[in-house]
Order: sequence, then structure tokens, then C-alpha cells
Amino acid sequence: MVLCPVIGKLLHKRVVLASASPRRQEILSNAGLRFEVVPSKFKEKLDKASFATPYGYAMETAKQKALEVANRLYQKDLRAPDVVIGADTIVTVGGLILEKPVDKQDAYRMLSRLSGREHSVFTGVAIVHCSSKDHQLDTRVSEFYEETKVKFSELSEELLWEYVHSGEPMDKAGGYGIQALGGMLVESVHGDFLNVVGFPLNHFCKQLVKLYYPPRPEDLRRSVKHDSIPAADTFEDLSDVEGGGSEPTQRDAGSRDEKAEAGEAGQATAEAECHRTRETLPPFPTRLLELIEGFMLSKVFDLLKDEAPQKAADIASKVDASACGMERLLDICAAMGLLEKTEQGYSNTETANVYLASDGEYSLHGFIMHNNDLTWNLFTYLEFAIREGTNQHHRALGKKAEDLFQDAYYQSPETRLRFMRAMHGMTKLTACQVATAFNLSRFSSACDVGGCTGALARELAREYPRMQVTVFDLPDIIELAAHFQPPGPQAVQIHFAAGDFFRDPLPSAELYVLCRILHDWPDDKVHKLLSRVAESCKPGAGLLLVETLLDEEKRVAQRALMQSLNMLVQTEGKERSLGEYQCLLELHGFHQVQVVHLGGVLDAILATKVAP
Repeated sequence: MVLCPVIGKLLHKRVVLASASPRRQEILSNAGLRFEVVPSKFKEKLDKASFATPYGYAMETAKQKALEVANRLYQKDLRAPDVVIGADTIVTVGGLILEKPVDKQDAYRMLSRLSGREHSVFTGVAIVHCSSKDHQLDTRVSEFYEETKVKFSELSEELLWEYVHSGEPMDKAGGYGIQALGGMLVESVHGDFLNVVGFPLNHFCKQLVKLYYPPRPEDLRRSVKHDSIPAADTFEDLSDVEGGGSEPTQRDAGSRDEKAEAGEAGQATAEAECHRTRETLPPFPTRLLELIEGFMLSKVFDLLKDEAPQKAADIASKVDASACGMERLLDICAAMGLLEKTEQGYSNTETANVYLASDGEYSLHGFIMHNNDLTWNLFTYLEFAIREGTNQHHRALGKKAEDLFQDAYYQSPETRLRFMRAMHGMTKLTACQVATAFNLSRFSSACDVGGCTGALARELAREYPRMQVTVFDLPDIIELAAHFQPPGPQAVQIHFAAGDFFRDPLPSAELYVLCRILHDWPDDKVHKLLSRVAESCKPGAGLLLVETLLDEEKRVAQRALMQSLNMLVQTEGKERSLGEYQCLLELHGFHQVQVVHLGGVLDAILATKVAP
């Protein structure tokens, strides 16, 4: 379809629609756009008299709606969406702006004004591109409006009241919905019909063209109109349609023939403190993790937390979904044991409250979002990963990832924070089991290499009050780690040090911890890291590895085998068996290998450095 490349520019971005309008959602969904719905809380109380034109008022309202959502999401998550779309539709007749009626009498007055007359429908649209600079939200706003002329037939008072009593006028600008019963009132339409419904899709696509596809020199020579949607061949040489980043990109100046010649020449571009023990922890949600890796769970769990049972229609209205669609989603969640269904409605199970609500004690919300935003996109290239034997970030990013973590996981503060939230949730889930798998009281100091947010360090400090723990990770990670540190007595035991564990000296410690680190790397880099750890260890020092172990014959451990396939798509590494890890450890002077299965998806291995 000719519009696909235009909409496709947004497919791999986090797009938010700042509107509760089901009509706008339907128009954009039908066009193939994927987006979240976050209704704006902006109070539409701008002074209409201060605007020279009605469309100026509509555009400003749309912009304020979008900016309110962008700021609210950034303050909540420290993560800006890539794009926020705001819209506002008004009806004008005789210089008077008509918005949504406040009651039936107001609706009748509006419709009486429109009867037998032509009026204008204006929709103002704001496209807000968001980014983060110096830990502040930065926005770029693109605005436009569309006008459509609509003429009503002469309408009798009886017909007007019949329409008002249908209830349809109450949530619509001008008091009518042209796509439903209100269409019977309309005699003629001049302009974009969808603009009257609530969103000017054609003009929106043209605006995307202006933002993302500036005209090529040959287009200008042919006097192609810039406000039209280009022909399909316009998009053939665009390699960045699926690229990352929120900003509109600039087209190279060369023609396709010149680029082809360049390609032939080889120059193509490409947590509140609580008292926990192993006995008091909730059961490990193994089955739930399998579900998370299979599909995106709904945000309804937040709505149902600590609430009385609610009907599907009530929940649907809060998240701007259809009642029938919501009911089906809730029913499958209930069948899976995530919700309880009674005659009174749906409510969260304890599992949903603990793990799926975003503010749950062991919330996996960050892990879910990481899967949604990155992992599942990578898995769409699974066939290529199997054929090539390499990760697929170059396809997902639209360019080669020279440094896997920097280019894929840490490319911006938002993606870095998303990755950290995922690791924080998973680490909190298993930290107590890891800290108590072995008696580590003989170690007075520990270094959690690649320790990210310090969640495991905190549990080690809580379990061993005499232990000083250093979290060692990249500077960009350490910079954001403070966001994850709750107050508590363990804070004085935990220290953060910035560095690259492949290049920089490791902090001195009696125990080194590598929790879910080695599986990210191929054997040569694993040897390099273990060699650096061994050089930092004195005889008697310990090395604690935490990984998901394969069985020796690679036939039984389904979870580990699936995770190993996951590593093929995402990283340079793989999962390994206990025998493989034992060989690696012994090559670097670590012996007395012990292993404990942690009861969930992880295994802990403790080895001791011996004198050469």
C-alpha cells in the first residue's frame, strides 16, 4: 500500500495518542499505526477570543494536549515516548466555535444552528517528537490543521430531538457524529470526510512526508508538489524506515542511481525496605515468565489492583477499548489464572497484584516492556538468526551494532533506563535466593560485576551486615542507578564504581559476582572476563556465577534451551551446561565448584580461587 512506508516510519517507535476518542483510535489503527492511548488531562479552557482564527485555537489545544501527556509520562517513567500525537476537532458556524455539548439542551441548540446551513469542521493536530537532553525532556512540535465544509439539510424540531435523545451528540464536537446516525442529517461534504469523523488521516500522512522524507533533487526538477503523498518509488531507497530514534531524518542528496553506483563501489551505509527470607518470598512465577515471553500482558492489572471487581464494559471505558474485545482479553487472563472472574466482575489474583501491577513489590512491568519494545521485534527475525548464526540487532536497528550494548540497549537514556528496569525486576525476583544459596559470611567484601541497579548488592548487604559490596558497571548505568536505590540501613554497605569490565581494573574484593553476565558473551570474551577476574583474586577468593544451566545432553532443560535461542537472537552469547562452566572456571584457576538450583529459572555456582 502506498501509505505503508509513511506510517512505517513510526512502526518501531513508541507512539502515544493523547486522545480518548474511539474514532481517532480506529482511524489510526486501520491505517496500520501501532500506538498506546494515554488520554490528556489538559483542561480545555483556552480563551477562544484570544485566537485570530478558529483553527489556531484547535491547533493550540491539540499541542497542549500532547505536551501534557509527554511531560506526564516523562515525569512518571523518566522515559519519553518517541512521538505523541494530539488532536482537537471543533465545528464553526457564523464565527462561533462549537465544541462538545454540555447537556441535551445545549446539543439541541447546536444542531438548530447547523440546520439548513453550511459549517466548517476544523481539526488541529500536533505531532510532538520527544527526546531527553541533560536529563530534561526536549520536544519538537509540528502542527497543522484541516478544514472540511459540511452542509446540513433542513431539520424538523422533532427530528432534532429524536437525534438528541439517541445520546450520540453528547461526546462529539458540534453535537453530531457523521459516521453514525448523524450522517442522516448531512446533505453534502466538501473535503476530507475522516476530518469530520475526528482525524485528518490524509493530511497527517502528508505531514509525515514533510518530516521524514524531504523532496529529492529529481523530485524538485519534476516539480513534484511537496504537500502530496509521494509515489511508492520515493521510498525504495530508504534504509532507515525501521531505524531507531524519534527525530525526523534527512534524506541524502544523491539520486538513487548515484547511490547504486556508490553501493557497487562498496560504500553503502548501513523498593521500600521489607523483611524477607527464602521462606517468606512469594512462589517463583515460572509459568508467568513463560506467558510474558509469549505475549504482552494488559495494563488492566493496574486498574484492578486493590479494587472491587469490575465489569468488562467499565474496564474498557477506562482504557478506551471495546467492551467485546476487553471481555475476551479478561476471559483469557482469567483462564490463565491471572484474574478472578465472578458474577460481580473481574479482579486481580494475588499473582497479578504482586508481579503484574506496575507498583507491585516484585513487579515485572519493566521486564514486560523490555520484551515488548525490543525482544519481540528481534524474534521476528528468528529465521535469519538461525540461518546466519548471529544476533539480529542490525536488522531491528537498520544498521550494524558495533558495540552491542551501547548501540542496542544503551543508545539513549530512555532505552538504557528501559533495560535497567527489566534487569532490576528480574534481579529483585531472585536476589534473596542468590544471596542465600551458599554461606558467604566468610567474605567481607564483594564486587557485583555488571551489577546494574544494585538490587542484588542490596540483598547481599541485608543478608551479610559485615559485607561491603561494590557495584561495578558502565558509567552511563551508574549514573542512573540512583533512581533505583530505596532508603535503608544497607545503603552504607553499598558503593558504586564506574568502568568497563573488559577494559578497566576491577575493584578489589574477596568475592566476585557475575549474575547473568556470561551468557551474553561468546567463549573468547568469557575467557577474557574470567581471566580479568582471576587476576584480581587472591587465593581463597570466591567467584559466584548465576546463570540458567543447560543439561549436559541439551535435551531436558526446556527453559534454558529456549533462553539459549533467545541469546542467539539478542546477543553474541549462549547458555551453557554445568560441565561447560566447570571447564571454563578450572582453566582460570577456580576449583571446589558447588552448584545450587534456585527453584526458579536460575542456578548458582560458587567456585574458589586456588594458588597456582
